[in-house]
Amino acid sequence: MDLDRSLDLATYQQIAALPRAARPPQLEAALRFLVGEHIAILIAQTDLRAAGEEARARVREIRTGHPPYAGEVLVTGQTAFDLDFIGLVLRRAPLAIGLVVVVTALVLFLLLDSVVLPVKAIVMNLLSITASYGALVLIFQDGYLSAWLGFTPGPIQTATPLIMFCLVFGLSMDYEVLMLSRVREEYARSGDNAQAVAMGLERTGRLITGAAAIIAAVFFGFGMARSVIVQAVGIGIGIAVVVDATIIRALLVPAAMRLMGRWNWWRPSWLARSRS
Repeated sequence: MDLDRSLDLATYQQIAALPRAARPPQLEAALRFLVGEHIAILIAQTDLRAAGEEARARVREIRTGHPPYAGEVLVTGQTAFDLDFIGLVLRRAPLAIGLVVVVTALVLFLLLDSVVLPVKAIVMNLLSITASYGALVLIFQDGYLSAWLGFTPGPIQTATPLIMFCLVFGLSMDYEVLMLSRVREEYARSGDNAQAVAMGLERTGRLITGAAAIIAAVFFGFGMARSVIVQAVGIGIGIAVVVDATIIRALLVPAAMRLMGRWNWWRPSWLARSRS
């Protein structure tokens, strides 16, 4: 607390020891606001940017330091909140991602009766997600569309990548299931992998493209929002959907399935017996 720069710590201590009626009104008001029976609030102001790494380092330094008196030091404020939230996301993100991937793989195995296709589907989904992450950095962190969208470039919000992962993974897997289930039906009928892939792409291509166009238009509309995190999530998901429905679903998935041939439908013999 520094109400008057001409007064030093010893002077403030002497004034604080005076009876309440004898204290200067400004100091008494500050003490009522900042000091309680078992707590004292210290407001620290710096010229550091709240979201910058230097400010976060300052918070870590205060938290790891030893107070001059017996007690517990707690740090709050925007920088401290961001630091705690980042730590929480980093601790919980692997669990969330692992749960989504494992459950998806199990469901796809039960649907497609293949060990290889669920792995391929997950890898393809990750490609569209990482592509959208790169686009987010280019747009929102480097600020390439900041003038059009009306935001100030800065670091990506901590929760944005995890929110996008869950939403994009679900949307991409929806298109994957539409296509692979049709391929699986054709392969079960003909036993010809190349024909099954071609027929699956032909029968589902227009459906996937139309659905992706509608969903992408909806999410790109989020770019008109006032909140940067809403803009980032909407535009990021829109980009991921476009990439998934064009490059991933129309090119990479059929090409990979054509190259893998009958290995697409491989499963261990013991698993085949248990399934039958």
